[in-house]
Amino acid sequence: MDMDIKVVLHVDSDMEERLAMALNNITNLLKEVSHEQASVYLLINGPAVKLLRNNRIYADKFNKLSDIGVRFLVCNNSLTKTGIDKDELPDSCEVVPAGILELIRLQNKGCAYVKP
Repeated sequence: MDMDIKVVLHVDSDMEERLAMALNNITNLLKEVSHEQASVYLLINGPAVKLLRNNRIYADKFNKLSDIGVRFLVCNNSLTKTGIDKDELPDSCEVVPAGILELIRLQNKGCAYVKP
């Protein structure tokens, strides 16, 4: 495949299946397109931030994908609302001020929007 792929996957539900599906989507995408050809973001906001709190399973998966360039963005507003400190998140997570603004910014940069 000869194109550069830009995509933001958005998880805002605290249903584990949604986050698992997003990670599967990312893994499957990167089987078809090399990570050098893809800019992949997973934006997590709303109740979904609760899934990340001190979760070793997700931390390992995130770190593995982060090593090949996937970026994990977490909404600070949602962390504040749920009382979660950024130190409770996997190391590969980047906290952004507002998830909604980040979604708009990424789409304006040409990212496809995927909501698993």
